[in-house]
Amino acid sequence: MTDRTSLIEDFLQAAGWAETERMLLAGDASNRRYDRLRRPDGQTAILMDAPPERGEDVRPFQQVAAYLSSTGLSAPEIYHADSAHGLLLIEDLGDDLFARLMAGDPALQEPLYRAAVDVLVQLHAAPLPDLPLCNAAWLIDMTAPAFEFYATERQEQPSAPFTHAFAPLAQELDAAPKVVILRDYHAENLLWLPERQGAARVGLLDFQDALLGHPAYDLVSILQDARRDVPPEIEAHMIDYYVAQSGTDPDTFRRAYALLGAQRNLRILGIFARLCLRDGKAHYVDLIPRVWNHLQNNLRHPALAPVARSIEGILPRPTPDFLEQLKSQCASIPTPS
Repeated sequence: MTDRTSLIEDFLQAAGWAETERMLLAGDASNRRYDRLRRPDGQTAILMDAPPERGEDVRPFQQVAAYLSSTGLSAPEIYHADSAHGLLLIEDLGDDLFARLMAGDPALQEPLYRAAVDVLVQLHAAPLPDLPLCNAAWLIDMTAPAFEFYATERQEQPSAPFTHAFAPLAQELDAAPKVVILRDYHAENLLWLPERQGAARVGLLDFQDALLGHPAYDLVSILQDARRDVPPEIEAHMIDYYVAQSGTDPDTFRRAYALLGAQRNLRILGIFARLCLRDGKAHYVDLIPRVWNHLQNNLRHPALAPVARSIEGILPRPTPDFLEQLKSQCASIPTPS
């Protein structure tokens, strides 16, 4: 028995969940693992296993979950915690992921995306907690993976032309009112809870990296999904719906939406390339063309013309040959020790 296995058994014993059936529910692009526990009476809970020695920390999850619950939103309740060892026993919000429901019935896309926007409207009206800031410097720094892992000539930081073009636009956003941004707000992290009321009908997952940032950030996250196609008319309807519900200026918001969309998709390009090249997860390469298309759509906004010029010739188009070349180098870059 490994030390980690022994820790988990002791944790479950202390939580009163030792004699349960365990089933792997999910892993993700991080080092976290989720198991569903089932008691003989059918009661379930989720074990989050986030080893600190692998860079994980459950304390931000605990902090943000408590905050979200205080605003009337549906974050999982935390039943038992061992923060020092990266173990949480949390509420099981079920299996009705938005992505799964939409795949089964495309007619559900419009109402489910509208419900997701309702969550953002409610969240953005709530008092702000103490969280790190997503500002212009952070936005620029977070694009580094695109230049380090995806660019034709790789470098450890964003290129000087890109930074010169992007920085003034990002600095404009620093003056906008801040809201909580959950960052991984997409259809595979949202669960439908129809027995609840209002915005609480949307169960929230994977929010431990939350920051204070621009209101458009999470709308980009869910409407420009790296894992599934969102019909363009639904993206347009949801932007209009958010603008109407929040009372924000439409043109200013759409400009910010395009800028944050470009930033976010640049980062994802680099992360997916890194997951292949460094971490041996080649299947993420298959998602790159969709992310590239999102990036190009954002760069068509007139305000982003300088940004588009700054990366021309630096970031290659995801042709079949290029994607195969990426896959052929899978796990070729050593993981940092």
